[in-house]
Amino acid sequence: MRKLISSALLFAALGAAVSGCSPTAVSDFVKPYRIDIRQGNYVTQEMVAQLKPGMSRDQVRFVLGTPLVADVFHADRWDYVYRFRPGKGDTLLERRLTVIFAGDSLARLEGDVRPEDAAAKPQ
Repeated sequence: MRKLISSALLFAALGAAVSGCSPTAVSDFVKPYRIDIRQGNYVTQEMVAQLKPGMSRDQVRFVLGTPLVADVFHADRWDYVYRFRPGKGDTLLERRLTVIFAGDSLARLEGDVRPEDAAAKPQ
């Protein structure tokens, strides 16, 4: 009987403590698990360093993979976009690389990832 009364008092005290808490205080303490979200083509500096002007579309596709965006209205432009949002924290990593072709050969690169950075990095 004593055990029953002590456990009832414990639950009553716990209920009174929790009911006094605001919903934000509880949600600050208890957070759901969130997964890392990766979207797009992951293009590294080393991959871009392999690209040379004059390469064919097939050679560029072999090095970088299939582009995320191949626009019908801009057939000489391929866009590689990568986004990473970690489950913990609000830091968003976004990288963009645009490959411009002249005819069927690589003309130039635009975007965040540069081949010079990979060449300057010591191996």
